[in-house]
Amino acid sequence: MGVVVALTMMLAVASLFVGISDVSLSTLFGAGAHDRAMRVLLVSRIPRTAAILLAGSALAIAGLVMQIIVRNRFVEPSTAGTTESASLGFLVVTIFAPGWPLMAKMLVAAVFAFAGTALFLRILRFVPLRDVMLVPLVGIMLGGVIGAVTTFFAYRFDLLPSVLAWTIGDFSGVLRGRYELLWFGLAATILAYVAADRFTVAGLGRDVTTSLGLNYKAVMTFGLALVAVISSVTLVSVGSIPFLGLIVPNVVSLMVGDNMRITVPWVAALGALFVLLCDIVGRIVRYPYEIPIGVTVGVVGSAIFLYLLLRARGSRG
Repeated sequence: MGVVVALTMMLAVASLFVGISDVSLSTLFGAGAHDRAMRVLLVSRIPRTAAILLAGSALAIAGLVMQIIVRNRFVEPSTAGTTESASLGFLVVTIFAPGWPLMAKMLVAAVFAFAGTALFLRILRFVPLRDVMLVPLVGIMLGGVIGAVTTFFAYRFDLLPSVLAWTIGDFSGVLRGRYELLWFGLAATILAYVAADRFTVAGLGRDVTTSLGLNYKAVMTFGLALVAVISSVTLVSVGSIPFLGLIVPNVVSLMVGDNMRITVPWVAALGALFVLLCDIVGRIVRYPYEIPIGVTVGVVGSAIFLYLLLRARGSRG
């Protein structure tokens, strides 16, 4: 754990000095120091690095909670229709109430994300799930349907560029004053840690949870609310980052097991480290341009996703 935190801190410091504008120790504190480097550091680099850490840890935690709720390791917000539902909610409020503050739009997106995830869980009750891999497939199909509806209305109201921006995560537009909603993701992460024991028990099923004196429905609703809030604040602030909530909890599970009280700090730290590493790579390989984080994480995450699918199939013979 200490190594992961130390590596995350080192990359966070390095992230402050990667970019087109010349920001270095000599420009900040040397004899030739000028105001521009300090302004870039305070207005752009520090907010961007903070947004990466907050979004990475929060989305990884959302995936962990989602997998506990569904009791399936191949589910996360982008494979359960949650992200697509948040996009639809954000589009609806953008069309009918464009003057609303960003906080109100985020709340509407969270309500849609909650409803979309609840619909996904409802569908799973009526589908004969003989294979664990059918669960993410059902979620991907549901997300495809919701995404198609979103695209249709975006086309009718000339908002396709906005929807495209939401569906591809990108930290290049993060500035001071435009990422603070992500602190709600940190609050959700802390709440997930506080309720970790309840989620662990709920992951054992309704009968076990009820026999231990816990309200199964309340725990599930609380988990859905955390996932909806994290998905919506991330979507509104930086866009969608696929597969993050799937691969990080699975890697942590292989390392330290499934006790959520233990895994929450690991998942948060490793999620932040993974997004930070992908962001730095995306900024370096096409310098002075950069690859959006949604593309970088999507490419790496899809490869790891396929590995996990093949590994699960191989372990079952």
